[in-house]
Amino acid sequence: MHIGYDLSFTHTEGAWARQGSWVGLDFPDVRMFMELARTAERAGVGMLFFGDGSGIPSTWRGSIEPAVEWGIQWPRHDMSPVIAAMSTVTERIGFGLTYSSTFMHPFYVARLLNSLDHVTRGRIAFNVVASTRGADAANYGFGELMDHGLRYERMEEFIAVCRALWDSVAPDAIVRDRSTGRFADPAKVRPIDHEGRFFTVKGPLASVPGPQHHPLIVQAGNSPRGIAASARFADLVFGFGGSLTAQQRHRELLDEALLAEGRDPDRMGILWATQVIVGRTTAEARARRDSVHEFWNEEAVATYLSHNAGYDLSTLPHSFRLAELRDELVAANASPAGLVASLIAEFGEDHTMSRAEFFTHGRGRATGLDHSVVGDPATVADALQENFAATGSRGGYMISSPLAMPSGLTEIGELLLPELRRRGALAPAPTGATLRENLAV
Repeated sequence: MHIGYDLSFTHTEGAWARQGSWVGLDFPDVRMFMELARTAERAGVGMLFFGDGSGIPSTWRGSIEPAVEWGIQWPRHDMSPVIAAMSTVTERIGFGLTYSSTFMHPFYVARLLNSLDHVTRGRIAFNVVASTRGADAANYGFGELMDHGLRYERMEEFIAVCRALWDSVAPDAIVRDRSTGRFADPAKVRPIDHEGRFFTVKGPLASVPGPQHHPLIVQAGNSPRGIAASARFADLVFGFGGSLTAQQRHRELLDEALLAEGRDPDRMGILWATQVIVGRTTAEARARRDSVHEFWNEEAVATYLSHNAGYDLSTLPHSFRLAELRDELVAANASPAGLVASLIAEFGEDHTMSRAEFFTHGRGRATGLDHSVVGDPATVADALQENFAATGSRGGYMISSPLAMPSGLTEIGELLLPELRRRGALAPAPTGATLRENLAV
């Protein structure tokens, strides 16, 4: 199994204040991330991953105040400069960077990722997302989110334009002939002249081809439409952890979609998003888990859930059927993934739930403790190995920690990864020249 670290929320939801956080350094000090990159590389981690969102959560009661007060899913900086800095103190570890195809322009993103591929010497991955949050949409001039299906159509065209731009300067176009002064062969630098439903881009990309030529493409959609998009263009899938049944279904649907696209399912890995709390003993790990609960009040939980669903959950009635809530979210162009989907999987769509019960379950989703793996190194390694085998043994885990940075992730590197390596369950430490080579299934 390959292991990545998800650094998307190392400083939010109270993590900045927990025992084990940096002393003398605070987000967004780049030195925090440079030091973590060094220790992660020594531990054999394959990739450091940054999710992203550009809006302050404002869905709950239509206000940013709760998110600002409690630090829910914010602040979020553009991490591309941080990745550039981390790459200067490491040699092999890769970096995943997220941009939204719903809001961004492909020429800008293709150019930026090409530049980062050079800076990192071929260690950059592009996690492309179809955004679901109204707070993000408002920052890009959208009065409302476009329809779910249209977001994926736009994503597929977005990636097609990026790939055409990366191909617009051939790998052997750069001559650099010092004797004649001839820099490049014009026959190998061509416009793309793209005219599509969402984008019109002439090209070519005004850049030297990157070490990977095409940065590794990661995609995380687990709806049928999102899985179809993954099968068309992704190199690696970021899958949601939690329910084994849901994971197995995702793997099954992805394999079917890959075959329909003429691609080999054995060559496509899924990195399952998995929150881990490890201790030297199970009791120590459970105590660390319990400490996470101390931060979360009901307003923080509701702010988190509303933001990630894209739906103001303050409007919930006193009681409701889970199917009714799912259908309401879909009708509102919000996301039924996450808590609602997991509750339906657990209780069934006809289950009636009170508002209070919903938010009680929501605390587990907001903290991630409803799908965390908690225990001593052997217990956690057992759980990951069993899950890896049950989900197809292709890919691995994108591990996050709800504990403070750096202690939560440092202990994973010091306690869990050596146990997995001792068992022969861990992919070898990266040795290839590019991230694409190192994350090969």
